[in-house]
Amino acid sequence: MAAANEHTVLQFVSPSSTPSATTPILTARIHPLVIFNVCDCFVRRPDSAERVIGTLLGSILPDGTVDIRNSYAVPHNESSDQVAVDIDYHHNMLASHLKVNPKEIIVGWYSTGLGVNGGSALIHDFYAREVTNPIHLTVDTGFTNGEGAIKAFVSSNLSLGDRQLAAQFQEVPVDLRMVEAERIGYDVLKATTVDKLPSDMEGMELTMERLLTLINDVYKYVDNVVEGQTPPDNNIGRFIADAVASLPKLPPQVFDNLVNDSLQDQLLLLYLSSITRTQLSLAEKLNTAAQML
Repeated sequence: MAAANEHTVLQFVSPSSTPSATTPILTARIHPLVIFNVCDCFVRRPDSAERVIGTLLGSILPDGTVDIRNSYAVPHNESSDQVAVDIDYHHNMLASHLKVNPKEIIVGWYSTGLGVNGGSALIHDFYAREVTNPIHLTVDTGFTNGEGAIKAFVSSNLSLGDRQLAAQFQEVPVDLRMVEAERIGYDVLKATTVDKLPSDMEGMELTMERLLTLINDVYKYVDNVVEGQTPPDNNIGRFIADAVASLPKLPPQVFDNLVNDSLQDQLLLLYLSSITRTQLSLAEKLNTAAQML
């Protein structure tokens, strides 16, 4: 697909401040695998490419939330006046994904960079023919504002009679869902500079520190509600009650023993993996020495 760039693009940051009568306000729920795939495709991009684009796969939940669970890159060429997308590659990749996950459908597309431009409007028009009201996800891999901003948009056309004036991109809320292990990797990924990747023990330490901070925040909130300094919220109370109810009802000594046993098992796994790496390194050096002789 090749198209000339004659679009005017309007980007609205806050969906609440500029409501649109034609574009419903959705929520984009993003799984971390999608962000990792986008960053990996950006690192592997051709030297001449300023950004990469791709297709987002997932489902539409009953409440209207767009659940984005997977993605794949789509080759394209982009210049100041036109955009060309490899449609055949896109359809072949989609057919391959549907064989593995037939319940996943196209929910939108992604691009790297901050915000949208005229080329984004042309590409969005193509995906609008593939699915109704597609989501446009942007990942700022250039850390323009000191962080890797992740934003989602929906688009609608502004027309005067039969004449299309501009493409309006409306930002929608983003819900990034991840477990603690994924969050550690994401925190490293979104940092502008990283000295080294955290080890398993360092990752566990960061997780425990974050958990302790959350527990302290809950304690302060409950104390403030009891003392009348903070108005009570029934929803927060239910979340706290569910969290407390999920804890096993065990004596403190038994609970400490379970935690210590689990920690010992993890330390044993780290020790065995370290031995395995040492043996593999030694075998490789012996094999190299034998070949030289």
